[in-house]
Amino acid sequence: MTIKKIFSLLCRVLAALILLQTLFFKFTADPESVELFTKLGVEPWGRIGTGIIELITGILLLIPATAFLGAFLGMGVMAGAILSHLTVIGIESQSDGGQLFFMAILVFVLCIVIQFLYLQQGKALLNRFFRKNKL
Repeated sequence: MTIKKIFSLLCRVLAALILLQTLFFKFTADPESVELFTKLGVEPWGRIGTGIIELITGILLLIPATAFLGAFLGMGVMAGAILSHLTVIGIESQSDGGQLFFMAILVFVLCIVIQFLYLQQGKALLNRFFRKNKL
């Protein structure tokens, strides 16, 4: 295995693990999770919807053939999380020392790295999606 493949695997697994480990709290209506989404005014549908998107994102990140798409979704979800922390929730939530906020930043950065590592995959996806059909 090349260093690039090992680095890619580490980035994908770390981002997916962070995304997937939060699902338990979202799907079981953990009080902290309910409080966060209540502050955002989107409880319960926002909590469950975000959990579903994070589940899909985590799975896409773990499959090399869909890593670019997973990273794209991950950047979107984490951009929303970071913005929510900066504007509504606050960096620190329930005395966590900013752990949720910094994990969102970490996943966002990992997804940017994954996008660069899988740039050819992204170009191929765009070419396929925007290919003009010839009659």
